[in-house]
Amino acid sequence: MRRVLAQRTALSASLAIVLCAMTASVASADSVARGSAAFHRGDYVRAARELAPAAEHGNARALGMLGFLYEHGFGVPQAYAAAADCYYRGAVQGDPFAQAQLGLIYDKGHGVPTDFVLAYKWLNLAAARSNGRQRDAYLRFRDAVASKLSTYEIIAGQRFALEWAPDRPAPDVHLTVK
Repeated sequence: MRRVLAQRTALSASLAIVLCAMTASVASADSVARGSAAFHRGDYVRAARELAPAAEHGNARALGMLGFLYEHGFGVPQAYAAAADCYYRGAVQGDPFAQAQLGLIYDKGHGVPTDFVLAYKWLNLAAARSNGRQRDAYLRFRDAVASKLSTYEIIAGQRFALEWAPDRPAPDVHLTVK
């Protein structure tokens, strides 16, 4: 009898944990949807407030948008290092927007050392994971970066992109505050 009761208690506890996780996931999705809507209508203070909890939980889309807010100082203080961190965390999860933005800050050297090869890599990945006008824009950005590279550097950027896999640490973990 005690054993059955212990099993039921353990099952109830497990169910409670799963339900809490599902609720948190739905709440996170709602937060990202609200944050995205605020972002697109230009209410950046609300967007930052809504996106921050989801970004803290590692939501790639929220990380990309929050990084953009930090990079440009929209609704939050401008902080290139925070933007680079958000972009990187979203990019390694495979979010094309975060990948493209990470590529662009490597191109500009905002919050990271200027590195055209890594800029090319991340922009190439973003283009490969996108379609339509977004893909075309990422390809134009990548090609603009490529104009600054030698043939060998382009090959290196392509190789880095080919060797990349989501959620695997990338060779550009040298994000440093500049």
